[in-house]
Amino acid sequence: MDAREWITEFAAEAGVSAPTDEEVEQLLALAGVAAHASERTAAPISCWIAARAGLTPAEGRALAVRLAEAAGEQ
Repeated sequence: MDAREWITEFAAEAGVSAPTDEEVEQLLALAGVAAHASERTAAPISCWIAARAGLTPAEGRALAVRLAEAAGEQ
């Protein structure tokens, strides 16, 4: 099973729609910023926090970039 198949099946089992290709790109960008500004473990947790806060993937990425820039990481 590739990543897209996993995501689609996981979303269906969770009762939600799978993310669009654009949302996947934004989530990966958010994870990348979090991992590079801190540690790799920050990436999935930051994505979880963004989702829990009701942020779109783009909003979560923008928040991560803002924090990384404030910390001098970007």
